[in-house]
Amino acid sequence: MAIRQFAGITPIVPSSAFVDEMALVLGDVVLGEQCSVWSMTVIRGDVHRIRIGARTNIQDGSVLHVTHFGEYNGTGFPLIVGNDVTVGHGVVLHACTVGDRCLIGMHSTLLDGAIIENEVMIGAHSLVTPGKLLESGYLYCGSPVKKMRALTSQEIKFLQYSANHYVELKNKHQGK
Repeated sequence: MAIRQFAGITPIVPSSAFVDEMALVLGDVVLGEQCSVWSMTVIRGDVHRIRIGARTNIQDGSVLHVTHFGEYNGTGFPLIVGNDVTVGHGVVLHACTVGDRCLIGMHSTLLDGAIIENEVMIGAHSLVTPGKLLESGYLYCGSPVKKMRALTSQEIKFLQYSANHYVELKNKHQGK
């Protein structure tokens, strides 16, 4: 695995976390307990902080980045991802906030200042525009994303199931 220091800051990766040897985690990044980061993912905390919650999985080919402090960006934007989040293959999370028990569909893009509340599903190939707020308990799809409908009780249960499944999978990859 590539865990790299940047500007004197080394990522914090607990021993219970899994970072695939073909992933890069760089700079001001803190991974939560039981977190998993899969192959070809880049998590680059070089110009602001990235915090990823417990039991969250970041699937293959995803890119996680932040917006720097500056004349045009004020204090910039960190990237904050909650607990028990499933981030699908090829997702871009850029300087946004994602609550707990969310599912971000494959190849979706979430942009600066977007806020995703707890228990939200975002369909594949969706675009969440800068500053957009996605309310808890709904499915959102499209480019740009639109609220489609309330989540069913089964879908809400699935959000936790998905996170738990990836904890089990990362344990197998770690030989546990």
